[in-house]
Amino acid sequence: MMQIRVSRSLSLLLRRRVLLYSNNNYRTLSSSCDILDNQVLVDEGNGYSRMAILNRPSALNAINTNMATRLHKLYRTWEDNPHIGFLMIKGSGRAFAAGGDIVALYHLINQGNMEACKQFFRTIYTFIYLVGTYMKPHVALLNGITMGGGAGVSIPGTFRVATDKTIFATPEVLIGFHPDAGASFYLSHLPGHLGEYLALTGEKLNGVEMVTCGLATHYSLTARLPLIEEQLGRLVTDDPSVIETTLEQYGDLVHPDSRSVLQRIEIVDKCFGHDTVEEIVDALEVAASETKDAWCISTLNRLKEACPLSLKVSLRSIREGRFQTLDQCLSREYRMTLQGISKQISGDYCEGVRARVIDKDMAPKWDPPTLEKVSQDMVDQYFLPLSESEPDLELPTKNREAFF
Repeated sequence: MMQIRVSRSLSLLLRRRVLLYSNNNYRTLSSSCDILDNQVLVDEGNGYSRMAILNRPSALNAINTNMATRLHKLYRTWEDNPHIGFLMIKGSGRAFAAGGDIVALYHLINQGNMEACKQFFRTIYTFIYLVGTYMKPHVALLNGITMGGGAGVSIPGTFRVATDKTIFATPEVLIGFHPDAGASFYLSHLPGHLGEYLALTGEKLNGVEMVTCGLATHYSLTARLPLIEEQLGRLVTDDPSVIETTLEQYGDLVHPDSRSVLQRIEIVDKCFGHDTVEEIVDALEVAASETKDAWCISTLNRLKEACPLSLKVSLRSIREGRFQTLDQCLSREYRMTLQGISKQISGDYCEGVRARVIDKDMAPKWDPPTLEKVSQDMVDQYFLPLSESEPDLELPTKNREAFF
């Protein structure tokens, strides 16, 4: 039985009972503590590693400002501690993390509280850069839903373990946004034009597909995770090769099945390698008419569901990301994000969240409504520098240079 550590300030402010951890089950004893205080738990293991546990299971561990802030503080403390060799992170419940808390952002935007929105994006993007430049091995256990910001806080790390329950996606174009949280970096570095396909369709990959294309480093059945955690928790090391050997001992050799998009890389490259979204759509329509292939038809339908402006912005973002470093991608995504949520170009983000998450009518009214009506000027505005009164995202690039 191991005690979950909570911050010292909470113990002074609040009367509470201790959270206990045993065999991957959590028992929250009666507490007057606000739920925010337990949204990131800590398992100290044998003392030489640390496990951060995203703990908003009812919200699929969607990351909010509080969680990103706490993660950043914990990681900085652990990095400076010479007695800690490596870190792990996982989610509670059926998700690793479904992304950022888009509902909270939706309400903040409609309330006019843009500063809180900016704080969220600054905090999570900075944390992602910290993960991508971390000086100690980092193991993310991606069991369950891993989307958007959830992928952002894990993929830049050293090891990512996918499972038979992992579901990955970057579905931002379906809510009038763009793949962010470093997605324009890691998607653009996938084989061929798979990154464009994932960014523009928001389609899912399973754990087998993640490890096959390189988004994950290891694959294991969910049933083996407790054993993996136990073995990792026993390690007294900061050597990545030792950790990798442990992960490989409990890994499973797998191959994507015949229905996987990874078995269709040739047509993905042929269609999604074009310069414009219109050309991509045309290529898919030609392929669908010639072959009557169900994949081509479903892919076309996904593109027609997506926000037209988001499609064009996201395609350009992935293409630029292919020639940029992680910090450059995060800084550009921050500018794009502020432009996208400002409503000065379009209100698509709030409309997309409303239609898919708030009202759930699944009938967003995009503005502009079609690809043809999306002007080049609208797309260009997403990539313009912020105004002199609006500071760019500041990342500690002089002190922490990304490894990849």
